[in-house]
Amino acid sequence: MTPLIDSIDRLSELLGRSLAWLTWALVAVAVLVVVLRELFQIGSIALQESLSYLHSALFMLGAGYALKVGAHVRVDIFYQRLSPRARAAIDLLGTLVFLLPFMAFLFWISWDYVAVSWSLKERSSAAGGLPAVFLLKLLLLGLALTLGLQGIAEALRNLAVLQGKRLPAPTAVEDEARL
Repeated sequence: MTPLIDSIDRLSELLGRSLAWLTWALVAVAVLVVVLRELFQIGSIALQESLSYLHSALFMLGAGYALKVGAHVRVDIFYQRLSPRARAAIDLLGTLVFLLPFMAFLFWISWDYVAVSWSLKERSSAAGGLPAVFLLKLLLLGLALTLGLQGIAEALRNLAVLQGKRLPAPTAVEDEARL
């Protein structure tokens, strides 16, 4: 069980840290769009659409990493006061009842949508837009896979806690400056 958890955690960590660099690209493109528009009265639909692509990639592919490091939204009214076993039981239940079924449903419902887009090599409907809408839609499957995989690792980790096994906690980002 631990080698599988470790492998999924390493994949999420690698993907999350790699995607962090997209933040810089997102900021750079946003600044470029504003400078071109405000100083030079030049507009670019492709540049504006690229902001959506970068933003989507960052959040959809980074969701598994966010789950791994506990950066997702959680209502902590009672949760923090619970024992580790009680928290593991709640997390396991939430993962098995909500997260994994929803990720499976998202993958299943998105498959044809993405496949049709790929078969058509779907392009932007805007004149001058990006010619790769099919890549943007592929992120739906990427979200389902990466978040689903990390959900499996979290479920296994919580199951181990409930069985009384001691597993190392997933490593959080120790020093963001290293990115």
